[in-house]
Amino acid sequence: MKKILVLLIIFVLIAGFSFAGGEGETTEGVKVRTAKIASEEIEGDFMTVWANNFGDEMRDYTDGVLDIIVYPYGTLGDTRDINELAQLGVVEGVFTDFAWISAFVPEVQVLALHYLWPKEKLPEVLEWVVRNGKFMPFLEEKFRNKGLVPLGIVYEGWQWMTSQDPVTKMADLKGVKTRVMGSKLLVEDYRAYGMSPTPMGYGEVYSALQTGLIDAQVNPLFADYSMKFYEVTEYFTQFWAEPFLGIPTLNKQFYDSLDADVQQKMKDYWADAIVPSAEWIDELNAKDKKLIKQDKPSIVFHELDDAAIAELKEAAKSVVPVYLDVVGDDAQMILDLLLADIEAGKAAVGVK
Repeated sequence: MKKILVLLIIFVLIAGFSFAGGEGETTEGVKVRTAKIASEEIEGDFMTVWANNFGDEMRDYTDGVLDIIVYPYGTLGDTRDINELAQLGVVEGVFTDFAWISAFVPEVQVLALHYLWPKEKLPEVLEWVVRNGKFMPFLEEKFRNKGLVPLGIVYEGWQWMTSQDPVTKMADLKGVKTRVMGSKLLVEDYRAYGMSPTPMGYGEVYSALQTGLIDAQVNPLFADYSMKFYEVTEYFTQFWAEPFLGIPTLNKQFYDSLDADVQQKMKDYWADAIVPSAEWIDELNAKDKKLIKQDKPSIVFHELDDAAIAELKEAAKSVVPVYLDVVGDDAQMILDLLLADIEAGKAAVGVK
């Protein structure tokens, strides 16, 4: 009841436009459609920056007829809320990660499985998958069944785990209380390593680390810096298990109301953005890593060696049956499609 009330309040606050985008007039008398997109991240972070870039591109392409307004994290609710707002049509779109939107589209939890993607040339492989593979059309069908349309998938850097104690092997993870995003599969991923994972909202992480409610959390580097998680942690560990993947998504009714050329331009924009946005985020992550070290010299960054990763990879295999059970119908098909696309993408860009 409380959640419904919150959503109703948000609806009232941002209402004033029609379901399929607000309309107004330019000085030339041309109807302008306003589309609201809720971002999972704060101002200056990947999703908000690239959603704004997307808005600029579409404004130019439509000669100002489509006006996309981006709302950074916290302005329209928590990560739990904004996906529902897009599904309901209260906002026209959401830029979120695969984990939180999986509450509405369970099939997308395939992206939560660890050690699917290559460490080498991941953005190039992802671009091939999005442009040429069979996975995306199948995924769009599942999104459409829930009133949503994915415009693409983008890479935001590899996830790092921050913790209070050092981690050099899987045994070091036993019993560690860690925050993960809202996906049952992510819970199972880290449980397979012997950890005690719990889903938690983005805005709750800092205080949970500070008070000892959790010992660890998982996020890309830019988020660890912008949300200041490094202030309440001691160690950063790279598993090379899980890239952080974002999915720009629109409400189905709004998307279907657009002209076909505008729809195609939207998808082309996000496909074209995969590699340059990956370069942008890798540069930002490298800069933020230096800033973290400057602000807190005691922080230790560590990448697991091949032996430790082999141990984690073996443990991660136990999560596949859980994925099949959680997702149910078509789970094996979508996993097979994704794996085949990844292999084809690796071959196409020269990854062994």
